[in-house]
Amino acid sequence: MSKSQTYDVLVVGAGMIGSALALGLSRQGWQVGLLEASAREDMLAEPSPACGVDDFEPRVSAISLASQTLLETLGVWREVRAHRHCGYQAMTVWDGDGTGRIQFDSAELQARSLGTIVENRNIVRALMAALVASDVDVMDDEKVAGCRPGTNGRVVELADGRELSAQLVVAADGAQSRLRQWVGLPTREWDYDQQAIVCTVKTSQRHQYTAWQRFSPSGPLAFLPLLNEQGDDHYCSIVWSQDTHEARRLMALDDSAFRIELEQAIERQLGAVETVSRRFAFPLRQRHAKDYIAPGFALVGDAAHTIHPLAGQGANLGYGDVAALLDELSRARRGRLSPGNVSVLARFQRRRKGENLTMMAAMEAFKQLFARDELPLRWLRNTGMRWLDQLGPIKNRIAAEAMGIRR
Repeated sequence: MSKSQTYDVLVVGAGMIGSALALGLSRQGWQVGLLEASAREDMLAEPSPACGVDDFEPRVSAISLASQTLLETLGVWREVRAHRHCGYQAMTVWDGDGTGRIQFDSAELQARSLGTIVENRNIVRALMAALVASDVDVMDDEKVAGCRPGTNGRVVELADGRELSAQLVVAADGAQSRLRQWVGLPTREWDYDQQAIVCTVKTSQRHQYTAWQRFSPSGPLAFLPLLNEQGDDHYCSIVWSQDTHEARRLMALDDSAFRIELEQAIERQLGAVETVSRRFAFPLRQRHAKDYIAPGFALVGDAAHTIHPLAGQGANLGYGDVAALLDELSRARRGRLSPGNVSVLARFQRRRKGENLTMMAAMEAFKQLFARDELPLRWLRNTGMRWLDQLGPIKNRIAAEAMGIRR
C-alpha cells in the first residue's frame, strides 16, 4: 500500500457492527476500507467443539429478528447458523423479591423464536469470511494514531506513518472510541457502580429454549440458552449484574461456592448448576454521544451508545445503526451525493438518536424500578408485572418491539 490511500468510506473497527457496515457498503458499490487492530487469522479461526463449559465464548448476543434479517441480507446468517447457536422460543422474567412474573412466548407472536443466542466470535467470523471475499480493502493488524479533517472528508493516521483519506470515516471502535475523542464528540455518561459477571454453566435440567431473567435490588441475573454441536440443551450463558462490592465478593468465591450462590439466585429454575466456566467481570457504564456525526464522520454501535445489559439490546441497537446508515447511503448513492454529505448524515442521526435514547431511558427506568426496595414500589412493580402478563396484546406488542417487528 502507498503512503496515502483514498476511499469513499473508511470504517474503523471490524467487530460485529463495523464489519456488517463495511460489507453492506461494498455491496452498494462504494469503495470501502476497513481498519482493524486484530489479525484476521484470529478472527477467522474455527472454534473448538464444545465438549464443556470452557469451550463456549463468554461473550454472547441475543440477536433479534430485525438484526437477523440484516445479516441475512448481507448473506452471512447461514454461515452464522452453521456454527453453534440457539434460538429461544420463550422468555421468563420475574421479581426475586415478590410475586410478579411475565412470560413471553414466540407462538403468541406467530414467530419461530424470539431471537437467537450466538457467540460473538461466530458472527465476527462469518462477516470476516465474507469481507475477505468481497471488494472491501481489509487492513488488519493496524493501529490508528489519529483522525483529522481533510480537504474532502477526513484523514486517518496510522501508527506507521501512513495516511488514509475518505469522504466519510465511520467509527465502530467500541465504547472507548479513540476516534470519537479525536474528533471531539462529547458524551453523557455515568457509572452504574455495578459489574457484570459473565460465564457459561451446565445445569442438571434442560433450559427449555427459554431465556430466564430474575431481578433483585442488587441487579438482574440472566440465563441465556446455549446448544453444543450435539444439541445438548443443558448449557446457558449467564450475565449477572451486581453492585460492585457484591460482584467482587462473588468473583472471589471458588467454583463450588459460586455454583451454590448461582443456584440460589436463579431459584433453582434449572435445577443444580453442575459446572461453571472461568468467570469474567466488567464494569457497567451508560454512555451516549451528544452527537453521532461531524463533518465527514459518523459513530455507530458502542462508539455512539452503551446500554445496561439487562435487556440484551446492545448489539441490536448497533445493527439498527448499521441498517439506518446503509439505507441513507444507498439513497445518497442513487442521488449521486457524497457519503459524507451533511444532509445524509443528519438524516441518519435523526433516525437513530431518538430510538436509541428511548431504549436507553426505558432500560434505566426499569433498572431503577427494581433497584428500589420500598414496600409501595415493590407492590407496584409486582402488581404491574402480573397485570401486564394477562394483557396479551400489550405484552406481545412490547415483545415485538424488542424483536424489531413493526406492527
